[in-house]
Amino acid sequence: MSQPPPARPGNPLSASSSTVDGVRVVTLRGDLDHDARERVEEVLTPPSDTTPSRTVVDLSDVGFMDSSGINVLIIAYKAATAAEGWVRVAGAQVPVMRVMKMVGLDAIIPCHPTVEQALQH
Repeated sequence: MSQPPPARPGNPLSASSSTVDGVRVVTLRGDLDHDARERVEEVLTPPSDTTPSRTVVDLSDVGFMDSSGINVLIIAYKAATAAEGWVRVAGAQVPVMRVMKMVGLDAIIPCHPTVEQALQH
């Protein structure tokens, strides 16, 4: 009797944030999937005392993103724009950028090759 192939080991998501010239830079590492959705939503929700909310999401160390990641970015975008702020994405790898382009998210949330470029625009 053959056994099923081993499950693909997930790359658990970690998140950190810092502030550069009044802009929150949220750095994500790992897989941005259903398992990470709540953690990412928590980290990307702008603090209530921040007006306007300006956030750069560094995805340079995210190798996989599914619809949960898209939804979290949309939630963050809506929260930021409601607070007269913005969200920008930096460093999205090819597979992640492909997903963003497929659903048209790159037309809503500006995407930049690096954090430094996202901070300048």
